[in-house]
Amino acid sequence: MPTPVLHAFPDALPLARALAETLRWPLAEVAVHRFPDAESRVRVRARPGEAAVVLRSLHDPNAKLVELLLAADALRRAGATALTLVAPYLGYMRQDAVFEPGEALSQRVIAKLLGEAFERVLCVEAHLHRVKSLAEVFPCRAESIPAAPALAAWLRGAGGTLLVGPDEESEPWLQELGRLAGLPICVASKRRRGDRDVEVSLPALASGVERALLVDDIVSSGATLVALTRALRGAGVARIEALVVHAIFAPGALEALAAAGVAQIASTDTIPHPTNRIAVAKLLASALAEAN
Repeated sequence: MPTPVLHAFPDALPLARALAETLRWPLAEVAVHRFPDAESRVRVRARPGEAAVVLRSLHDPNAKLVELLLAADALRRAGATALTLVAPYLGYMRQDAVFEPGEALSQRVIAKLLGEAFERVLCVEAHLHRVKSLAEVFPCRAESIPAAPALAAWLRGAGGTLLVGPDEESEPWLQELGRLAGLPICVASKRRRGDRDVEVSLPALASGVERALLVDDIVSSGATLVALTRALRGAGVARIEALVVHAIFAPGALEALAAAGVAQIASTDTIPHPTNRIAVAKLLASALAEAN
């Protein structure tokens, strides 16, 4: 099988370069032109018979999804085969049920669109609740790569740190992170009243906890971590930091976290952000190499 070619949108180029270098794959940039009416023209460079891998993280997904589908069509028209999508952050996975009458089942809609355009979909740490794996909803091969190994490697030497998860849903992967990093964990209970209105409660903490590291897969408004920080402050924890997989950080989120007392934030580079400290290229390269 010929060496696959990695096709990356301009906003994904920093991660794409690291991934292409790790895999020793050729890298091609997807050209995007935006017309005055906000429509997009997408152009690719591909050869007949080429195995194509497309890289784009799907934060701020509405415009990106259309361009991604156009790129998949362009690649197939150019003769590329076996299309794989690497979406380090895979948006629209949170709505896995109809919570109020009249809502769309967004997760299924997006899974169907992407699953019909690509033979394989890869992401890092998909935000799943009632659905346990992407294979349950995608009509193609789809996998979520655990972020815990990369986070644990970054945490080496962080003895004396308590890992704190925001809710019961975070417990399974927080346990795995604690095991890999050799650190104790604590899981809070969360009640969400709105996008920016969150109430949390902590179990009793062991005496002498001086440093807590808030761990979450996605931070957008920051409301959950702000509430957690206040609860930990109330429990007497002196230093509080945060470790995030997907750094969405809506406007005002970083300022709210700093005001609450979060001393430092580190994130993976699934979404480009100033807090990026942890590279996921090796995680993605391992998953891609297994299939080639």
